[in-house]
Amino acid sequence: MPHLHQHEEEKFFLNAKGQKETLPSVWDSPTKQLSVVVPSYNEEKRLPVMMDEALGYLEKRQKQDPTFTYEVIVVDDGSKDQTSKVAFKYCQKYGSDKVRVITLVKNRGKGGAIRMGIFSSRGEKILMADADGATQFPDIEKLEKGLNDLQPWPEQMAIACGSRAHLEKESIAQRSYFRTLLMYGFHFLVWFLCVKGIRDTQCGFKLFTREAASRTFSSLHIERWAFDVELLYIAQFFKIPIAEIAVNWTEIEGSKLVPFWSWLQMGKDLLFIRLRYLTGAWRLGQTGKMN
Repeated sequence: MPHLHQHEEEKFFLNAKGQKETLPSVWDSPTKQLSVVVPSYNEEKRLPVMMDEALGYLEKRQKQDPTFTYEVIVVDDGSKDQTSKVAFKYCQKYGSDKVRVITLVKNRGKGGAIRMGIFSSRGEKILMADADGATQFPDIEKLEKGLNDLQPWPEQMAIACGSRAHLEKESIAQRSYFRTLLMYGFHFLVWFLCVKGIRDTQCGFKLFTREAASRTFSSLHIERWAFDVELLYIAQFFKIPIAEIAVNWTEIEGSKLVPFWSWLQMGKDLLFIRLRYLTGAWRLGQTGKMN
């Protein structure tokens, strides 16, 4: 089982007045309908655009339906820039019941940052959404419909994955042959080694029921780029129903991926995922809580 460690400073968040408060736990009963977890590493420039769109949508939805409750959790993954400061301005504007900032002591990787946010979520449903705003935020409604269409949920667990697979032909036309080859190679490895039946495992827009999020993320070992693949491997192992839903997606400048080396790292991670589960070095069983 993965060793889940949390630094002492990561157990708190600052409220709008700048006072420390203890973070809640995903193993407590939910008190919101929706949690949005935004992993952020050096995102001071791109984060405001995403936050303005997301909070604009969520506030409008709450005005139309006063029973709707939400929170947005920005997880600063050990940034070297002003990401936490930029995010905290939204906490001051909307209040810490709606916007919270978790600042990690050191960089864990995207999967590790999302896990820290999920473990402090209060929502019945939990959405992970990238800080670059590449996916149009109102597309959450498509994921919600996809999730509901999977009912009845076994043990209250279900996942809806945003997908860019329908955009593949268009993107190939704009890519070099080398990048297209890398993409197909990665897709083949995902299918061959880990996850079958899902065309786009890497889209950063995924919606979980609370139970599915706690079960999958507490079993997760990979914290960097290939974490999505292990996450879906775990979900399929536990027979959690998964819907793949087409979403609107735009490529945003400033990606942290260095094409060749990132694909190489991902390929290595995929092989490790398969081998470690195959040999029993990693096992799936009871979910672990954070130390």
